[in-house]
Amino acid sequence: MQKTLIILAAGMGSRYGSLKQIDRFGPSGETIVEYSIYDALRAGFEKIVLVIRQNNVDDFREIVLNKAMKKADISFVFQELDNLPRGFSLPADRVKPWGTGHAVLMAADKVNTPFAVVNADDFYGSQSYAIMADFLSRPQHGSMEEYCIVDYRLDNTLSESGFVSRGICSVNPENYLTDITEHKKISREGNGIVSLTESGKIILTGKERVSMNLMGFLPSMFNHLQHQFISFLNENSGNITAEFFLPSAMNETIKSGKARVKVLPTMEKWFGVTYREDREMVTNSLKTLVDQGVYPATLWK
Repeated sequence: MQKTLIILAAGMGSRYGSLKQIDRFGPSGETIVEYSIYDALRAGFEKIVLVIRQNNVDDFREIVLNKAMKKADISFVFQELDNLPRGFSLPADRVKPWGTGHAVLMAADKVNTPFAVVNADDFYGSQSYAIMADFLSRPQHGSMEEYCIVDYRLDNTLSESGFVSRGICSVNPENYLTDITEHKKISREGNGIVSLTESGKIILTGKERVSMNLMGFLPSMFNHLQHQFISFLNENSGNITAEFFLPSAMNETIKSGKARVKVLPTMEKWFGVTYREDREMVTNSLKTLVDQGVYPATLWK
């Protein structure tokens, strides 16, 4: 069964200080996006769709994907602020992208296969792509469609440079997702891990299962996103910073009984570039994986 990977690369990189999606981290100047494509191709994905801002398309073609586009079927879609459903107009003061749920929705016309979604600035590990590809290749059974999420141990996803936002997954005994609870300020504190919430400090164990936006869907998800995005716009007409997030859309789909979401654990270590200070860690981590033989020194040789 054919599979598509959607890479969300339209973020603004405000905490990083520049467009981190085109920054080079690999030993031969590779971007994280290229490692994602490389791992996806090895896992059996046939098509790659990048969601970007239109004014960055030349950078992605020339800087990021000059070599990768010779190896893979790669296409672009654009997440622009004024790309809204009929009957809605762009608020005058809106400058922030509409969020990851809107970004995935932009790819609807390009995707008619089971698909996975990843963030462009996150490194997920080759085994996680293999786990995802295996699920998307299985035939569906039963009366309710099944999507999936690859989840990580919390202590395999933290930054040493500051707070991170993580969605902690609640999972039933059959390993189906029941809820994702967003925690916006998680960090290490001494030898422990804490989450700062409006209600106070929560002590975490590090073994919590968290979403890193590595999710798998059938094309039916685009219909759910369309309806939910319209509801979001109606409810947030006066809020110029509100975002339509993919985990929230997944939560809504579960709670409305339109799909089940299988949770697929991975022991891979996630890393990414939330802050500028993360850059050295990412570069060193990729070098270690090259030295271990997980990746070639020159990715597209």
